[in-house]
Amino acid sequence: MSIVEQIVAGDVRATARLLRDIDDRMPTVPKIMRELYPHTGKAYVIGFTGSPGVGKSTLVDQLALRYRQDNLTVGILAVDPTSPFTGGAILGDRIRMQRHFLDAGVFIRSLATRGHFGGLTRSTHDMINVLDAMGKDVILVETVGVGQDEVEIANSAHTTVLVTIPGMGDEVQAIKAGIMEIGNIFVVNKADREGSRKTIRELRNLIDLGLRRREDDAWEHLIVETEAVKARGIEELHQAIQKHRDYLMANDKGQLDDVLQKRARHQLLEALRDEALRTILDRLGARGTSLDDMIRAIVSKERDPYSLVQEVLAQELK
Repeated sequence: MSIVEQIVAGDVRATARLLRDIDDRMPTVPKIMRELYPHTGKAYVIGFTGSPGVGKSTLVDQLALRYRQDNLTVGILAVDPTSPFTGGAILGDRIRMQRHFLDAGVFIRSLATRGHFGGLTRSTHDMINVLDAMGKDVILVETVGVGQDEVEIANSAHTTVLVTIPGMGDEVQAIKAGIMEIGNIFVVNKADREGSRKTIRELRNLIDLGLRRREDDAWEHLIVETEAVKARGIEELHQAIQKHRDYLMANDKGQLDDVLQKRARHQLLEALRDEALRTILDRLGARGTSLDDMIRAIVSKERDPYSLVQEVLAQELK
């Protein structure tokens, strides 16, 4: 069997090998991904975002357990931050999800950001497609937790869950409009803490004042209280996600088509950008043009980056 046939058949080892090659950007990956793509489109993707320490990993762990109770297979992609000094990552999310390691219905993959901003990695979108082709019913994607610029998940997930907790200081300032607008469901985790009522009230005010003004958004954004470590509120979160899924699937709304077009547009532009940059750098190297020399010229003020970019593009696009 080819690796594509193995993955479509649900082979864990073949899937793990391909995910590793995707992360390492091996040259064999594009051909495999082209063959896998027709087998995608069946999984439901749920993204979790929010600041570090709000309990995203524990929520993902509990929600995966809830989906397994329905006999649904689950894929989990957990993104951890990369050290700017060593290039490594702690990958602590896999430690928090140890209970699933012996469950053949759950596939967990941790990956490092490798300096990529936006909460995901450049590999995440391809890995979602691989787990989709593998046959996972639900794919849970946990972003790195970098803060307010973490909005890429909305371009990869059907449902985006924004997680916060009480006591983060000024909640209105902690959740800015940019990241607020990507949330379909808002979770106030660690709801047993003091100030949870205030957090919920301010979230509701933000939703009423901001999100509902968007004429293209008829979805009634839900707020769910949870205590993930005690599994409290997990059923309510599960129901809220199902409600949003039903909303997307409603034939008279066309919302699902909008989500799919947004995902396809993002994946196309990401792939085009990466391939164009790789091609240009390869050609520069083949012509003996050193990227390091160009950088040194910019630092020494002999050249400016704008003129260099125009020269490179003029050479490559003529």
